Amino acid sequence: MSFQVTLKPAERSFSVERDEAILAAAIRQGIGLPYGCRDGACGSCKSRLLEGRVIHGAHQLKALSQAEEEAGLILTCCATPQTDCVVEARSVPGAGEHPVLKMPSRVMAIERAAADVIVLRMQLPANQTFRYRAGQYIEFILRDGSRRSYSMATAPQRLGNPPAIELHLRHMPGGKFTDQAFGTLKEKDILRMEGPFGSFFLREDGDKPLILLASGTGFAPIKALVEQMQDQAITRPAVLYWGARRKADLYRHDWCVEQAAAMPTLRYVPVLSEPTADDGWSGRTGFVHQAVMADWPDLSGHEVYACGAPVMVDAAQRDFVQRCSLPAEAFYADSFTSEADKHGATA
Repeated sequence: MSFQVTLKPAERSFSVERDEAILAAAIRQGIGLPYGCRDGACGSCKSRLLEGRVIHGAHQLKALSQAEEEAGLILTCCATPQTDCVVEARSVPGAGEHPVLKMPSRVMAIERAAADVIVLRMQLPANQTFRYRAGQYIEFILRDGSRRSYSMATAPQRLGNPPAIELHLRHMPGGKFTDQAFGTLKEKDILRMEGPFGSFFLREDGDKPLILLASGTGFAPIKALVEQMQDQAITRPAVLYWGARRKADLYRHDWCVEQAAAMPTLRYVPVLSEPTADDGWSGRTGFVHQAVMADWPDLSGHEVYACGAPVMVDAAQRDFVQRCSLPAEAFYADSFTSEADKHGATA
């Protein structure tokens, strides 16, 4: 048994199987919808149910509150139709253009980039053509079937030969996957992955100046966007703000300095929230999204691409829209929700 879901205003319809979430069905059929975590934690897929009835699976109340649900909002990642439905959702051209593939990947290199960050280079199968957009992510499929998501830090044009992607992993002590990655993972190990996923990528039809905002390893997809701008000769003015606690946490600081020197349209602003005397830091301090607000009190003519911890992404979205006149639809985000984040307050 299946139900029909019709999207407004795109006027596109697709089928959803019984007990299947709307988003999963859309991804399966190449329908571009906005989304991030796929776990009911980030709220990126929030849409409005115009007609029909759905049942929500477990989700975080910060992603969809009781009041929002009563007002007709749904999370497509965990909303299962019980009837045919009409859903008002932003169409994301390009989000479903590349097929989602399951594939083995081989560890080519492991670099300890910071005390709690490693950079993995994962070799892709030569017999499969893996295509994606800069900014999207893959999921590792663990032996017990659980999954861990990581954004690709490599622009698609830079896969190389043999083809390989770069991933940035922060150690989460006690984490099922990162304990292994930081402890026993070694070169030539095989990991199973699936992707691409996500609707976080550069809207190439735009011409507004860009704010690229990252905290921690949220820098990974931003790095891919910068590489894409170089490869496609995109000359829109852009400022890269990267926030961290200490200077050592800016594990690709030199790379950012080099790109800003090489690209006339790119400026780099690192921001430390807790610098110590050992850092010898003379740059910007405080919260990274507040540095953006200090520099750009009027963001009405910009587009923002933000990646990192949920607390940073949520604060930036709220403050940029409410206090800096950023149009809500000009804020694109990938909130890095950990397993601990995903298992917070749920409904």
